[in-house]
Amino acid sequence: MDSLCLRPSSLRSAPAAAAAAATRRRDYILPSICSIQPNGQGRVSLSIQGSKGPRVDHCKKFLDWKYSYHRISHQSRNTSAIASGQSLQPEAEAHDPASIWKPISSSLDAFYRFSRPHTVIGTALSIVSVSLLAVESLSDISPLFLTGLLEAVVAAFFMNIYIVGLNQLFDIEIDKVNKPTLPLASGEYSPATGIAIVSVSAAMSFALGWVVGSPPLFWALFISFVLGTAYSVNLPYFRWKRFAVVAALCILAVRAVIVQLAFFLHIQTFVFRRPAVFSKPLIFATAFMTFFSVVIALFKDIPDIEGDRIFGIQSFSVRLGQNKVFWICVGLLEMAYGVAILMGATSSSLWSKSVTVAGHAILASILWSCARSVDMTSKAAITSFYMFIWKLFYAEYLLIPLVR
Repeated sequence: MDSLCLRPSSLRSAPAAAAAAATRRRDYILPSICSIQPNGQGRVSLSIQGSKGPRVDHCKKFLDWKYSYHRISHQSRNTSAIASGQSLQPEAEAHDPASIWKPISSSLDAFYRFSRPHTVIGTALSIVSVSLLAVESLSDISPLFLTGLLEAVVAAFFMNIYIVGLNQLFDIEIDKVNKPTLPLASGEYSPATGIAIVSVSAAMSFALGWVVGSPPLFWALFISFVLGTAYSVNLPYFRWKRFAVVAALCILAVRAVIVQLAFFLHIQTFVFRRPAVFSKPLIFATAFMTFFSVVIALFKDIPDIEGDRIFGIQSFSVRLGQNKVFWICVGLLEMAYGVAILMGATSSSLWSKSVTVAGHAILASILWSCARSVDMTSKAAITSFYMFIWKLFYAEYLLIPLVR
C-alpha cells in the first residue's frame, strides 16, 4: 500500500525536477550564455554572458531568424487580407445580421424606386374599384371573383413595371437632371439591369394574360404595351412623349379608357359570364377619370420643366409655363368634382347620394386649399403637390364603387 502513496517529500521535489528538466531543454536549444528578456514593445532583447565565440554567434543567428520569421509571416497575412479586400475585423462582426440585411434592403429600395410606386398603387386601386362595379350582390364576392381580380392586378402590375421601366431606360440623361434619385439615373442600376427587368416584366404580364384566357384582360395588356412603348422608345415615328397632345392622349387612353372598360369587362363577361352592360357608375368613372388623366398628364411635367427644356421635350409646361399649367390642372379637377357632385345629387339611393356629394365636396375643398399654398418657385413644393394629386386619384377610386 505504501508504494501507491505519494509522500510529502516526493511532492516537494516534483517542481524542482520539472524546473531542472526545462533548464536542460533550454540549454540544449540556447546556450547558457544567452538570455531572452522582453523589452515591453513586443520584441525581445538578447543578453550575452561571457566573451564572443562560436556559440554566441549561433545564438544571435537563431534569435534573428526566429524574430524575422514571425514578423514576415504576420506582415504577409495583413498584406493578403488587404489585397483581397477583406477588412481585418473580428469574425463575429463579419457575420453580423445587420451587414447581411443591408445589401438586401438596398436592392429592395432600388426596385421600389424603379417601379414608381405611386403608379403601381394607382393601377391596383383602379382595377379593384372598377371590378367592384360589376358586383351586384354580396354573394358575387366569392373565391371566383377574388381569383379573377388577383389575376388582373398581378398581370397589370408587371405591365406597369414594363412601362415605367422602359421610360426610365430612354430618359437616363433627362432623369439625371429631373429625377437624379432614380436607380438608372443615379447609377445603382446599369442599363443592362434595367433591360432585364422590363423584359422579364413584359414576358410575365403577357404569359399570365395568356394563361388566364380572358380576352378583355389580354387586350388591355396588349394596348397598354403598345402605347407605353410608343410613348418612350426613341425610334422614328415614336417617342410620342415629345409631343404634348399625343403624350396626354396616351395617358388618357390607358388610365381613363382601358382601365375602366377592359378590367370591368374582364370581371363582368369572363369571370361572372354575364353580358356586357355599360352602367351609369361605369360611364361616370370613365368620364371622371378622363379629366383626372388629363390633369396627371399635364401636371407630371411641371416639376420636370428644366430637363425637358434642355432635351427638347415640348411639354405644355415648357410651352405655356409652369404657373399657367398648374392652374389649368386645378381648374380641371375642380370642374370634375363639380360634375361628380351633380351626379351624386341625382342618385335615387339616399346613402349613395349622401356619400358621393359629401365626399367630392370635401375633396374639392382640400384641393383648393392646398393649391393656394403651393410655392411655385420651389421644385420640391411642386413635386409634393403632384404626389398629393395622386392621393386624390386614390381617394376617387374609393368613392367610385359607391356611385349608384
